[in-house]
Amino acid sequence: MGQPTHAQNWWRSAVIYQVYVRSFADGDGDGTGDLAGVRAKLPYLAELGVDALWFNPWYLSPMKDGGYDVADYRVIDPAFGTLAEAEKLIAEAKELGIRTLVDIVPNHVSDQHPWFRAALAGGPERELFHFRPGRGEHGELPPNDWPSQFAGSAEPVWTRLPDGTWFLHLFTPEQPDLNWAHPTVRQEHEEILRFWFERGVAGVRIDSAALLAKDPDLPDFVEGRDPHPYVDRDELHDIYRSWRSVADAYDGIFVGEVWLPDTERFARYLRPDELHTAFNFSFLSCPWDAGRLRTSIDETLAEHAPVGAPATWVLCNHDVTRTVTRYGRADTGFDFATKAFGTPTDLALGTRRARAGALLSLALPGAVYLYQGEELGLPEAEIPRDRIQDPMHFRSGGTDPGRDGCRVPLPWTADAPYAGFGGEPWLPQPSGWSAYAADLQAADPGSMLSLYRAALTIRPEFGDGPLTWLPAPEGVLAFARPGQEGRLLCVVNLADAPADLPAHSRLLLGSGPLDPQGRLPKDTAVWLRD
Repeated sequence: MGQPTHAQNWWRSAVIYQVYVRSFADGDGDGTGDLAGVRAKLPYLAELGVDALWFNPWYLSPMKDGGYDVADYRVIDPAFGTLAEAEKLIAEAKELGIRTLVDIVPNHVSDQHPWFRAALAGGPERELFHFRPGRGEHGELPPNDWPSQFAGSAEPVWTRLPDGTWFLHLFTPEQPDLNWAHPTVRQEHEEILRFWFERGVAGVRIDSAALLAKDPDLPDFVEGRDPHPYVDRDELHDIYRSWRSVADAYDGIFVGEVWLPDTERFARYLRPDELHTAFNFSFLSCPWDAGRLRTSIDETLAEHAPVGAPATWVLCNHDVTRTVTRYGRADTGFDFATKAFGTPTDLALGTRRARAGALLSLALPGAVYLYQGEELGLPEAEIPRDRIQDPMHFRSGGTDPGRDGCRVPLPWTADAPYAGFGGEPWLPQPSGWSAYAADLQAADPGSMLSLYRAALTIRPEFGDGPLTWLPAPEGVLAFARPGQEGRLLCVVNLADAPADLPAHSRLLLGSGPLDPQGRLPKDTAVWLRD
């Protein structure tokens, strides 16, 4: 067998743009983003220079959790369009050189899924979920004490039915967990994969990839117990090896959402016969600190090296505080537990750092995921409490602002109603949102959009080669990557004072201007040719 071609290895160094359809662009004017809106913006995405699009779930759903409560994987939700439109979108994007990834949510389905509705009616489909009798004298207590994935132990993960039985849901009650020990569950998901690969998708993102398998005894939760009753169980690897054989038949790829602190166990998911890549949450949550960032980069590359898998880099996604806002706060890291209303933010500082962070992430070896609107430098929006829709907010008792702030519909045209999104958006756009509009930024060479376009034009020169750290003052990150025409250097100054640049022949791109002495200012990054 010959060596894989560049086309087969596209995913190792790709820039993949995350599309949250509901908030991207509204083609029919009803206030909800849709596939027609995405199709109309494909030229924009091609000009931006991305290699692929990852779509958050676009399937039939009651939308109790933003589409992550799927009722039917073979039907596009009518709010977004039709299956025929999805097929056109996949084909039209491919004609522009852009591949498509879809999102699969294997841990659970919607409570409106035909299986669960049949299970509630007492059918044999109950075996496809986790139904159990309760504890206590009359079965009035939940079968175990597992904590919720949304709001900790204060929220139950069991719901009791009128017949006295309980069913498991690690997330909301509208998202019953599937029983992955049942062969029908496995067979159905492999058929779903084939369904979408047959329609031309290039890959699949796997939601909550480490949660599927459960201890069949469903024991009480004990901190530190190994193996964990429902996280990172060994049975998962057999599931993903089977999935890999499906993907390989279509030259498809997987990216897993795998939150694990143990780097050795994390790497097991990336063995050659399992997942191709997994999200790097260490880098995403890392504060704007030179030492912490370097440690995150080193540890990420080290944990991927033994299995030969490429790293992935991401600054933000549909669950996380937007980069411009996060980097403009006193605490520049990210932790769900620390989210709060009214956190003071310096948006000018955050924007400067986000520009530098963009060049840092795009210079690293591996693939990069770019969440929609990051290329416009959008800040996190503060949603009025009476307009919040995210269940994370409600299940926290109203203390957590939820994730809606990073999901506000995008601004496209500054002088159009609703900043060119379409109809009145399903989430309110803040005042001044039109100042971030794509049409304004496209005409401004100093804008965030222009910076991303320039960076994505140059980035292919970095390829997938190794990273070599260069000597640098404290607070400065400097590294070299082998380029097509000699080495390329990336230098990021996180120190308090301007920094001298290493010897170079040309400055390719900067997140901001150099100072009058030709030094790199604080919170600024540059790409240099050696």
